[in-house]
Amino acid sequence: MLSYLKRIFSGLHTLHRENACALTIVEMEELENIFALLLLGSFVGFPSPPTFLAVELLPYMEKEFKMLHRRAEDSSDMLAEMCGILGID
Repeated sequence: MLSYLKRIFSGLHTLHRENACALTIVEMEELENIFALLLLGSFVGFPSPPTFLAVELLPYMEKEFKMLHRRAEDSSDMLAEMCGILGID
C-alpha cells in the first residue's frame, strides 16, 4: 500500500514539474518576442530605441527574427495557449 502511494505522489510530482517547465518555456518565448518588438518596434509603430543600439544588436538577433516570422505565420491566441498549459477548460 505504501509503495502504491509513493508511486502516485511521484507521478503527481513529475506532472507538476512538467507543467511548470512548459509554462516557463512559453513565458521565455513571450519575453523574447517582447524584446524583439521593443528593439524593432518601428516596424509595428512603437517608438524605437536609438538606431545605433538596434544596429549593434542585429547580428545577435537571428533567433528572434526567426521567432517573429514564425509567430506572424502562426498568430495563435496566447491566452488560449496559456489556458491550455494550465489545464483551464
